[in-house]
Amino acid sequence: MDAHYYHVDVNWQVDRKGSLCSPELSKENGPCIEVATPPEFPKGMPGIWSPEHLFTAAVSSCLMTTFLAIAENSKLNYGSFSCPAKGKLEQVDGKFMMSEVTLSPTVTIFDEKDEVKALRILEKSEAACLISNSVTSKIIMIPTVKTIMHEGVVA
Repeated sequence: MDAHYYHVDVNWQVDRKGSLCSPELSKENGPCIEVATPPEFPKGMPGIWSPEHLFTAAVSSCLMTTFLAIAENSKLNYGSFSCPAKGKLEQVDGKFMMSEVTLSPTVTIFDEKDEVKALRILEKSEAACLISNSVTSKIIMIPTVKTIMHEGVVA
């Protein structure tokens, strides 16, 4: 496969806040995201996406998109996928870094016979995720597979 490039433009607005856009996603100044220093830092701003949130989101959303592709190719019959994620920012050797991302994916399946298959697909997805493979952060995955026993009831 040939190399792919993804363009992102960040522009300072005011204080410690800017906007993040991509010409590939925007149509006439379309969907942009406000970004700011997180509130844990001096002059940080609460309630706005930070680079640390975006980093954690990149790892989590990559797991999801990789899972969706592998599950489709494996013909896994599932009802839902969700993945809470927690990124850890800490000082290591005198430098701040995102040292760890904990992913807690949950897949809901319709038949308990697919539980092992779903777990195997989650493990393959974590191993194949290109974002996880591109960072030095420790990636921890705590998967859960739930079975829908009958309408409205989850085991």
